[in-house]
Amino acid sequence: MQSRLTTASLAASLVGVAASWVGGCHSQPVPVVPKVVVSETPPPRFDQLSRDEFNLRAAERFLPLFWRSDDNANRTIDPSELSVLWGPQRATRADYVDDRGFRAGFVTAYRALLIAPSGAALEPKEQERRALVGRELRGGKPTLVETDLGTATDEERQMAAHVLAASALLEKVYARQLGTSALVGQVPKDDDASRALFNRNQSPWCETPQLEQNPSCNAIPSLPHKVSGLYPADIQGDAKFCDMLAAQPNGKALMDHFVAVEHDGKGYEAVPYHVAFASEMNAVAGELDEAARAITSNAEKPLKTYLTAAAVAFRTNDWEPANDAWLKMGGSTSHWYLRIAPDETYFEPCAQKAGFQVSFARLNPDSKVWQDRLAPVKNDMEKALAQLAGPPYKARDVAFKLPDFIDMTINAGNARTSTGATIGESLPNWGPTAEKGGRTVAMTNLYTDTDSRQALKRQMQSLFCPTTDAHASTDPKSSLMSTVLHEATHNLGPAHDYLVAGKKDAVVFGGPLASMLEELKAQTGALYFSEWLVQRKIITQADAEEAHVRDVAWGFGHVSRGMYEADGKPKTYSQLASIQLGSLWRSGGLVWKPTEAAANGTDQGCFDVDFGKWRTTIDALAVRVLKIKGRGDRKDAEALKAAYVDDTSDWHKLRDVIAERWLRAPKASFVYSIK
Repeated sequence: MQSRLTTASLAASLVGVAASWVGGCHSQPVPVVPKVVVSETPPPRFDQLSRDEFNLRAAERFLPLFWRSDDNANRTIDPSELSVLWGPQRATRADYVDDRGFRAGFVTAYRALLIAPSGAALEPKEQERRALVGRELRGGKPTLVETDLGTATDEERQMAAHVLAASALLEKVYARQLGTSALVGQVPKDDDASRALFNRNQSPWCETPQLEQNPSCNAIPSLPHKVSGLYPADIQGDAKFCDMLAAQPNGKALMDHFVAVEHDGKGYEAVPYHVAFASEMNAVAGELDEAARAITSNAEKPLKTYLTAAAVAFRTNDWEPANDAWLKMGGSTSHWYLRIAPDETYFEPCAQKAGFQVSFARLNPDSKVWQDRLAPVKNDMEKALAQLAGPPYKARDVAFKLPDFIDMTINAGNARTSTGATIGESLPNWGPTAEKGGRTVAMTNLYTDTDSRQALKRQMQSLFCPTTDAHASTDPKSSLMSTVLHEATHNLGPAHDYLVAGKKDAVVFGGPLASMLEELKAQTGALYFSEWLVQRKIITQADAEEAHVRDVAWGFGHVSRGMYEADGKPKTYSQLASIQLGSLWRSGGLVWKPTEAAANGTDQGCFDVDFGKWRTTIDALAVRVLKIKGRGDRKDAEALKAAYVDDTSDWHKLRDVIAERWLRAPKASFVYSIK
């Protein structure tokens, strides 16, 4: 039997993990707590801040502290209720708590939280900037994801420590891709809030819907503009520089997913990632090798194989062997989930380059429920979409694995967003492993905390009429089905690797539009298949209608964020949500009742879902989207976008109503703790 770690060895192992954080957000280590001054002053009472205010102020002061819950309802933070966060502060629980209770470090930190920062000596322009930074931070509510490894085996804990170290290093690679690694030194050293913003957003730029368009909202006083680290800076002022690069004689190589573009004085050169980011990627590879060496039992052999293959990929830029090993790690072959690779392209202006990400989690055994439901019908699902798409698309014999459910430990790099989080993904996006069906996962422990569910309830009640609100649920299971179906649909019908006249979708539609269409296909598939499953008696009509309401609420959330980022880059999910909700609205499937009170009894005007018109609307939208992708019909794709994204009709005005009400509640800003 393998030995278990004691509490003391747990703390000691995490010190090594935390000390390895070099995530591109700080060039120098950040002190865990202010220096303690010996004083006769008695410690403060720890009931002077509400739990929400404690967590908000800790985030603003860039302290790695989170009040998990008020378990005994005494309105006072107790040592057992404190979580210490994973991050660049290199903190451990022992810095704040011991067997006797709170240590001096926590007392000092709590006192600091009670004192409001003073900006009286600052210039008015700097006062304004710092005020905007504070508003930006409060636009995201710190939301805890905590993992307890207290019962893990020695080898699991050692493996996890090295994976966490690799994750910290990978954030440095991602900062190079973002073009932010050279900016961190420009954040004022006396401005904790701006340092917190830079860390949370992995950049100095504001990202909440209320402030992302405000050029004065920035963690750096000089207000630098966004410049991607993947292309020469001097060409990025031209809105069509992506098209210019694609038109070069070596345009195919320049637009490869796993290269950076450099200018050698004569022309443009495609530089493989492992060359462009050699130092950082070699460091990641070293930690992955150590993680693999920590595994000695046969139980986690598939994970060991993947770790070794991923280390090789970081040194060679050949990702397919690692993808294959990752695919084989799916299902019940490992108790862990790890994806460390360059994957999604939404983050960069040309939507072509894969961003480095880490998703580290433990497998949730509930996966089997949906696997048992969908496994017998997955080829029927493919045939259904093929029929909707029509020629020239033909149904394939699909071999994808159905979603694994995972409980997140951490997200890093491209997977760690400033607010919100991915709740499902189907990867890889390209190559032979993707053609085999890839691997799909659904994140089951996000947005499941009490705070998130209460906020969602208030948001839905502000927009739904009482009749529809009666079908609204905050139970995570009501959204899980759509996540599963969304990710499964990525593997069905005409996807990224489907060719039209020998051309992939990125060539046919252009990168940003192609990305939006693929996600629109997947989410429309989720809406379509919910009714399809009712017909086959796999779920009930009540299940489907509860999912429909939750899907509309999901759409409200994305529409509220606006259609474009400050630099004009399309917001993929916002645009697809606007197309779906706009289609339902125009067909009468989503009815705006301006004179009826919303379910909260306060707001005037509300939405009702007409379940009788749902299916005909979604069927028609599914046909249109699948035909666009199956035929490579760029003209109709642009017409669809123009009608529901860039329109100035009444639907545009209703989007403003949605945004005003939905954004009253800050979005979740996930923070991570490992104990």
